[in-house]
Amino acid sequence: MSENKDQKFVYDFTEGNRDLKDLLGGKGANLAEMTNLGLPVPPGFTITTEACKVYLESGDEPAALRDEVSAHLDALEQTMGKKLGQADDPLLVSVRSGAKFSMPGMMDTVLNIGLSDKSVQGLAKQAGEDRFAWDSYRRLIQMFGKTVLGVDGELFEDALEAAKAAKKVTVDTDLEAADLKKLVTKFKKIVKTEAGRDFPQDPREQMDLAIHAVFDSWNTDRAKLYRRQERIPGDLGTAVNVCSMVFGNLGPDSGTGVAFTRDPASGHQGVYGDYLQNAQGEDVVAGIRNTVPLAELESIDKKSYDQLMQIMETLETHYKDLCDIEFTIERGQLWMLQTRVGKRTAGAAFRIATQLVDQGLIDEAEALQRVNGAQLAQLMFPRFDDEAKTELLGRGIAASPGAAVGKAVFDSYTAVKWSRSGEKVILIRRETNPDDLDGMIAAEGILTSRGGKTSHAAVVARGMGKTCVCGAEDLEVDTKRRRMTVNGTVVEEGDVVSIDGSNGKVYLGEVPVVPSPVVEYFEGRMHAGADDADELVAAVHRVMAYADRVRRLRVRANADNAEDALRARRFGAQGIGLCRTEHMFLGERREMVERLILADTDTEREDALKELLPLQKKDFIELFEAMDGLPVTVRLLDPPLHEFLPDITELSVRVALAESRKDANENDLRLLQAVHKLHEQNPMLGLRGVRLGLVIPGLFAMQVRAIAEAAAERKNAKGDPRAEIMIPLVGTVQELEIVREEADLVIAEVEAATGTDLRLTIGTMIELPRAALTAGQIAEAAQFFSFGTNDLTQTVWGFSRDDVEASFFTAYLEKGIFGVSPFETIDKDGVGSLVRSAVEAGRATRPDLKLGVCGEHGGDPESVHFFHEVGLDYVSCSPFRIPVARLEAGRAAAESSGSDSR
Repeated sequence: MSENKDQKFVYDFTEGNRDLKDLLGGKGANLAEMTNLGLPVPPGFTITTEACKVYLESGDEPAALRDEVSAHLDALEQTMGKKLGQADDPLLVSVRSGAKFSMPGMMDTVLNIGLSDKSVQGLAKQAGEDRFAWDSYRRLIQMFGKTVLGVDGELFEDALEAAKAAKKVTVDTDLEAADLKKLVTKFKKIVKTEAGRDFPQDPREQMDLAIHAVFDSWNTDRAKLYRRQERIPGDLGTAVNVCSMVFGNLGPDSGTGVAFTRDPASGHQGVYGDYLQNAQGEDVVAGIRNTVPLAELESIDKKSYDQLMQIMETLETHYKDLCDIEFTIERGQLWMLQTRVGKRTAGAAFRIATQLVDQGLIDEAEALQRVNGAQLAQLMFPRFDDEAKTELLGRGIAASPGAAVGKAVFDSYTAVKWSRSGEKVILIRRETNPDDLDGMIAAEGILTSRGGKTSHAAVVARGMGKTCVCGAEDLEVDTKRRRMTVNGTVVEEGDVVSIDGSNGKVYLGEVPVVPSPVVEYFEGRMHAGADDADELVAAVHRVMAYADRVRRLRVRANADNAEDALRARRFGAQGIGLCRTEHMFLGERREMVERLILADTDTEREDALKELLPLQKKDFIELFEAMDGLPVTVRLLDPPLHEFLPDITELSVRVALAESRKDANENDLRLLQAVHKLHEQNPMLGLRGVRLGLVIPGLFAMQVRAIAEAAAERKNAKGDPRAEIMIPLVGTVQELEIVREEADLVIAEVEAATGTDLRLTIGTMIELPRAALTAGQIAEAAQFFSFGTNDLTQTVWGFSRDDVEASFFTAYLEKGIFGVSPFETIDKDGVGSLVRSAVEAGRATRPDLKLGVCGEHGGDPESVHFFHEVGLDYVSCSPFRIPVARLEAGRAAAESSGSDSR
């Protein structure tokens, strides 16, 4: 981006507010907001995301940035009454990242900037504590060496472990000042050897290099991977927060912690969080030392505890949401280092949304925006069977719920490798760090022996909806030998384990699962509001009821038989948007279609059609009965021919072997000749859909007759069938006109013969680019359109879905060409543009044209919002995704209503 000479790149904490997240990042905006609220925030300033963008694009910081930073640093030094890194009483600062969207642990932070060989002495003198000063210095060199100078962090960790071993202690707090002083010397040697330079003694150089390192961390592999996983745009950049240091490692009257205003795992109100005495902030989230529950702070430091509780209430009321808070206590003085709207589990999201409505903090429309379809889908996953026989290995902290089963793996590389081979894995670590992100994504669940609900593993897992158990202290994890030991039981890599993120239990072997209570609710087996109803189900019920009241889009199901149709109806389907009739002819009926396609004479073809007609009619009667009173869109036969013909290679081999034995079967020879004639290089773009109906006389007429006779029989039985006939793969209006003319004649015959007025509608599937581009013409002959976005995506992109997802999609996602597969979420710019133009052209020709979508995009949360925006009447998806589509249709309506009112 070009640099504006009048642009302001640095804001004091007193200048911003929470609405400036685009500019100041989430952390900087919220530090400013807390400052404005009069909360105890250490003074500091924020370098904007705009400065980061200039740096990343040009390779250098904006020309004005250094002077702006100097001016704000001077002001900070005047406020604090000391200068950065001065020898006698040094001002120290932290340099922390802070993007618009929370990316826990993905980008860099450096604490204690300003310490040097000289200023460490002054810090020790002012604090009256040598150990504290040298502990802070070794932390600076360790963090700076790793994040700024690119030194392997394991080298520092190994040196620290060696120092503890030499002292015969297990935790770093047992190291004394002399030990830490030696460690500083060792750390500086590591920096010199590995980075090829001395650790910088100039405090301003430290700060400037750290700022650049934070900018650079926006484009690290782990940050890019996290953004792809969470669908965060890659062009936002990160802000940098320079904050005066407060110290939690000054002794037992100091400490650091993370708090939540509600339990992020369950949504329950109470005191939730972790506290660690005599520690700096990164110690808590890194999970390297096990914390104590936040409630214990009351007995450790009641004054700070009471103040923290009051601040937490203030923040939750102000933000009207669950808040995630980082704080430090420095010798009895509480300081707020960060707040943000906290990540939560799917269950917690629904509970909290309804709780806040009950408390009068938000209304139902806002509650609907606080949850999403992805979270609802998580709640529909199975859970472990409480009645199953299990072998309990141990128990940890329930950090992110779910039932996860997989083979034990002990590093991210193996997790990814095995996952790509189709294995389900559980990633087991002492604690995770940002470099484990790819393994966490690949795993079914995460298990750690250290850390708590605020550790890196817990926070990231909750954000991704992954099952996670943390702080299982009985687990001895040996990553080098690839095993863990639990009370004498050894679990080797590859052994199956099961983890329950709802209660923290860890089991040996595979534990069977049962349906989720949310699925039981949707299927009518659990009723919200009953005395024993689960509160989660009650929360889901309330949110869904509001979504159904406000949504404009109707939700139908893709279902091919009565069983699926009934289940879809229980899930809230308002009809069937796609019944694939070719699925009715798989299995035992496949040979009938084969005979029809290969028929040489009119008699053979008519005999095959007569055999198929009653079977089709029976299928439709069952379907219309299951969906009585609701529309049922029946797509006429659309089989790629290879699905109904004998395999050409297999048949050729059979004939060749028979000929070599001189006992060739005449029928096989005839069949091979016919298959050769009909063989296609790309059946998905060959003789299928409307083309098959035009080439095989009587095929579509038979299906239309079966639909019409089934509807007439149902109507005469006092039912209410609402059949819609859909012609597939139309590319030109002439194809549709020919088929419709034949269909209208058949329907008229059935109406006359049965004495019924069927009122069947005839429309088409828009799944070819030409159909979308000529939608205005096609609408002259169609009463409805249903967008087949699976095929439309294939034909617009030139992709064969069966091939490309396995061959190169992974590379495209990794390189950022796709943020998400276009088969998962609709490509708004390409495919979506065709849908939008077809909607406009179709309705211009026929204002009452009914419009829907029946590709699986109909159940994708982001795509549902697009379909609402372009004005479709309904979406159709698989039965299991119907609740998700209902919720997102409500969210889309509430969102657009809010935009209109603004």
